[in-house]
Amino acid sequence: MAQIHTNKSLKSIFGITLMAAALGMTACSSPTDPDVKARQDSMKSWGDAMGVMGDMAKAPDTFDAEVFQEQAAFLAEDAATPWSHFANQEAAGNATEAVWSNVDGFRAEAENFEKVTAELNAAAQTATSIDDVMPAFSQVGESCKSCHTEFRVKND
Repeated sequence: MAQIHTNKSLKSIFGITLMAAALGMTACSSPTDPDVKARQDSMKSWGDAMGVMGDMAKAPDTFDAEVFQEQAAFLAEDAATPWSHFANQEAAGNATEAVWSNVDGFRAEAENFEKVTAELNAAAQTATSIDDVMPAFSQVGESCKSCHTEFRVKND
């Protein structure tokens, strides 16, 4: 049976794929500060995982539950890793000043990311099709986008 995708779901998939690519680009520059490198390495890995899952979202017939589960579990397990590497304001990297001037907002974004990746992981563990994980997958992409809107330097 043919899969029918709405414009909204295709836009979401495109946005998530774009976010994964942007996360991957984060690591293209060679940061010298160990905190910047640690958080960029972590977020690049997130982008790679989102890319694997995003490819399945774009081509639902390629859905592999085991691979999706592995990627979702990785995100959930690693979701708290980079936040401690934002302690030193001198190690700004691609972070905006708002990371330190709006600590509560940044912390809320980090906590939301941890929450939505845990939800994605839970959904993935029993998923039999991409449809079972798309709502949670979309929430992870929205979390990335939301945080980057205020807390990541815009690339021209």
